[in-house]
Amino acid sequence: MATVEATKENFEDLIDSNPFVIVDFWAPWCAPCRAFGPIFEEASEQHKDIVFAKLNTEAEQELAAHFQVRSIPTLMIFREQIILFSQPGSLPRKALEEVISQARALDMDEIRREVAEQSGHEDHDHQGCCGHDHGDGEHHH
Repeated sequence: MATVEATKENFEDLIDSNPFVIVDFWAPWCAPCRAFGPIFEEASEQHKDIVFAKLNTEAEQELAAHFQVRSIPTLMIFREQIILFSQPGSLPRKALEEVISQARALDMDEIRREVAEQSGHEDHDHQGCCGHDHGDGEHHH
């Protein structure tokens, strides 16, 4: 499967309807982005079960701002609507393959548990540094 263009109109649907999505935040004027393009495209041919989306940050500034993309290219990997990886900079082919296989190897049940635990602590600045009780961790939304 070739890459798809991600826009404000289809982004949520792309992430919600596909279990595994890799987004390349790029811009036409960005030389490293253009250099990374063919590597990203090639990976999309090799991993047909993953959606490879390209998001033009010039055209989609709102989305880029939402994800706090400060420099491009930035690569983001979503599995089951969870961001597993977000890193600026162009990746060589081998590094991209490693990142993909690491993301593929993750136990999503474990990740969801971690996310659920973290979301229970959103109203605090600390990351479990204090000894006070947050209840039993059962949060119903």
